Amino acid sequence: MYATNYHRVSSVDEATRLASANGDAKFVSGGQTLIATMKQRLASPSDLIDLRHIAALKGISVSGRSVTIGAAATHAEVASNAALKAVCPAICKLAGGIGDPHVRHLGTIGGSVANNDPAADYPSAMLALNATIVTSKRSIAADDFFQGLFSTALEDGEIITAIRFEAPEKAGYAKFPNPASRYAMAGVFVARGAGGVRVAVTGAGSDGVFRHQGMESALAGNWSAAALAGVSVDAGSLMSDLHASADYRANLVKVMAKRAIAAAG
Repeated sequence: MYATNYHRVSSVDEATRLASANGDAKFVSGGQTLIATMKQRLASPSDLIDLRHIAALKGISVSGRSVTIGAAATHAEVASNAALKAVCPAICKLAGGIGDPHVRHLGTIGGSVANNDPAADYPSAMLALNATIVTSKRSIAADDFFQGLFSTALEDGEIITAIRFEAPEKAGYAKFPNPASRYAMAGVFVARGAGGVRVAVTGAGSDGVFRHQGMESALAGNWSAAALAGVSVDAGSLMSDLHASADYRANLVKVMAKRAIAAAG
């Protein structure tokens, strides 16, 4: 590690002011990605602005089927929230499968979404649920938020404050996890609601999380795993690495999609 200045802030305004005054500053919440990156000397922020103690970023609210999740809500809190589980159990299951207990009790939904790791679980849920990413400056539709590997619509100094969505009629998530990291080698989140069917894939795309229109069309006509039998997944748009080839991931995407539909019921 190396010298850095640590700031513990109590409001979003204080955090944004500090970020503006320190051009090389980074926001940190659970720190499950940033701290590891700093240890590897792949990031060297002059200042760390700790968002964990901002009360306005905490909590989970469910009103009818309208859900608001504070950006500082941990994965463990999302997984165990009874009100959320009553309207959207799929996102609770997703959160409960992230990493290990240590990661789930420190990592936050806001940090995961902001980082947009191509193998992270939450981005697929955001897309499939047609979520709105609320920031310190504006509200961004999930379709506009994710812009490629580790890339989002966030501007410098902009902080995610909450995630909002309408709970769908049915939703399910399934992933094939890397046995060591528990990151998704392929994960599929499916949702059916008033706006139709949405299917999002994580862990497989060469450009990060994406929606699969072929699966959406098939499931719109027949909400069952059988409807996916004739749908093709283009391996040319998927990643190959030491864990799996693009062709293998293409097969995994179809298998996980079928399991997600089964989980949704």
